[in-house]
Amino acid sequence: MTVEQGDDYVATVELHRPPNNFFDVALVAAIADAYEELQRGPCRAIVLCAEGRHFCAGADLTSGTERTVGELYDHAVRLFTAELPVVAAVTGAAIGGGLGLALSADFRVASPESRFAANFSRLGFHHGFALSVTLPLVVGNQAATSLLYTGRRIGGEEAFALGLCDRLAASNDAIFGEARSMAVELAGAAPLSVRAIRATMRRGLAERVREATDLERAEQDRLRRTADFAEGVAASSGRREPRFTGS
Repeated sequence: MTVEQGDDYVATVELHRPPNNFFDVALVAAIADAYEELQRGPCRAIVLCAEGRHFCAGADLTSGTERTVGELYDHAVRLFTAELPVVAAVTGAAIGGGLGLALSADFRVASPESRFAANFSRLGFHHGFALSVTLPLVVGNQAATSLLYTGRRIGGEEAFALGLCDRLAASNDAIFGEARSMAVELAGAAPLSVRAIRATMRRGLAERVREATDLERAEQDRLRRTADFAEGVAASSGRREPRFTGS
């Protein structure tokens, strides 16, 4: 991961695990560290982006333990307690936990080529990364429930219509520029006012995220032991339809 501070009070935090930018505890901790360091300096807004084809395809669910997931979510909460506004440039796909990471930002910029999915039910798993809180806040409870129940993938245009992304760039190549333009606009407002307004608008959010991730983690740990989870992971790896049995 790299951090670049511009002369216009906008910083870029970029993930470098192409092509899919899978995250782990260390990466989420590094993002949180970067946010906290930037808020102590002249920075007024952040662009979160990623190198490669996809913004973030989530985490490797097969290797996580309950303790590791707990540490991951501890650092995820820190993303919500940071003080600066964040614009996520969602190139390619934001899948599973990657969608959760995108939703930790204040705003998202995508293109018709972008893809979003809370695909946990397609893996025989439970959603995480506080999607219980963030997804309904952005798209409404009914749309969030549908996306979580089905695990279906949606494109950038449908995401924009739902409010899942805030701006729709013309193409994948134009997403970063549009996200940076939005961040520059945010940085042009009075910085103390923006921080104060943001704190008011997000009041209690970190606490709700903590409560949600505690519950999500417990359900993930339970479902990780099921036959359906093993089948979901195998089907995903084999690029075939899963054959769930409810066991």
